[in-house]
Amino acid sequence: MTTAAPTFKKQERIVSNKLIETLFEKGDSQSLAAFPIRTVYALQEHSGKGASVQILISVPKKRFKHAVDRNRVKRQIRESYRKHKTVVTDSVPEGKQLFIAFIWLSDRHFGSDEIEKRIVSLLRKMADRL
Repeated sequence: MTTAAPTFKKQERIVSNKLIETLFEKGDSQSLAAFPIRTVYALQEHSGKGASVQILISVPKKRFKHAVDRNRVKRQIRESYRKHKTVVTDSVPEGKQLFIAFIWLSDRHFGSDEIEKRIVSLLRKMADRL
């Protein structure tokens, strides 16, 4: 019997401007960094909408001027998260919802394996703090 490959569905994305504002403006969010990625995350009561963990990926235009470069980095982060999301999804308490923003800090590219290592370390640190 084979298990299904991990997926990344639309419900797992933060698309609401209201949610983005609460993540960055309220005082209850926390931050972790593993260069070249910084995460800002907040644990809140489950609103009934979306998955128990929702993410946002930000690669500033200040870092990469060309959209193709920004999209490549976002794709690498998204794929690393998709592969290892169970690290954090399994540790979210019942009735709670976790919002995570991944923010790119560097102005150079990294290999997918290096990004994957950093994402896994950030997810493990987050899971330990929940």
